[in-house]
Amino acid sequence: MSEPANRKAAFLPIGMGAGIAIGVALGLALDNLALGIALGVAIGGGLGVAGMASGAKRDGRSTGDGGATYVDRSDGDGDGSSDGGGGSDGGGGGD
Repeated sequence: MSEPANRKAAFLPIGMGAGIAIGVALGLALDNLALGIALGVAIGGGLGVAGMASGAKRDGRSTGDGGATYVDRSDGDGDGSSDGGGGSDGGGGGD
């Protein structure tokens, strides 16, 4: 792997380590170590993902649209209605 790819990949474990350290400190302070570690994993995951996103923006690979993609799911006739896609036999049942 190239050097920039290695730097980008290092954000998540660094964030997780920092988050777990913060979580252990919180857990010891609150006398609930399990809750602290769980909070630390969540905080660390957020820090790692935020670090990876900021690294992508710094490298000039950000699209600027927030990652949202519009998908047109209309049926193509332009009237905005849908045929429902299912067959109908009138329902009911019975003999």
